[in-house]
Formats: sequence, C-alpha cells, structure tokens
Amino acid sequence: MENSVHTPQQLGLVLRGRRKSLKLSQAAAAKTVGLLPKTVSGLETTPERSSVESLFKLLSALELELVLRPKSFAGGKAGKSKW
Repeated sequence: MENSVHTPQQLGLVLRGRRKSLKLSQAAAAKTVGLLPKTVSGLETTPERSSVESLFKLLSALELELVLRPKSFAGGKAGKSKW
C-alpha cells in the first residue's frame, strides 16, 4: 500500500498506522533499530521536531522506504501550500 504524505501530521499518522499493522509496540519498533520508544512516539506525534536520521531508522524498522517524485498538479499549475 502506498501513501502520499503532504504534511508532518500525515507522516506521523502513516508511521503509526504501519507500526500498528505490523503489531509492533513503540518499544518493539524502537528496539529493532536502536531508537528510544520516546523517539518513535515523537515521530508519530510531532515528526517535524524529529531528526531525519531517526526517521530513516524508523522507516527501516517498519519496512518502509522513502520515495521522492515531482508533484503532479491538476492543470499544470502549482497550488500554494505551507509545504
């Protein structure tokens, strides 16, 4: 399943959803990649305050990868957004 993430809040929800679908506690996910449970909690609740390194570690624990691609815009015009 692919998820399109446009805000930090959406990222946190996707991370939490994936962790729960794998039936992992925050502590179990953290332990597999050397993070603290509070770091996993932070990535799920306030990802904008977390480090990129921690994000990549959690992505690894959750068997996810980060893919960057150009945005596609309806009508070829970019809308204004915070992100």
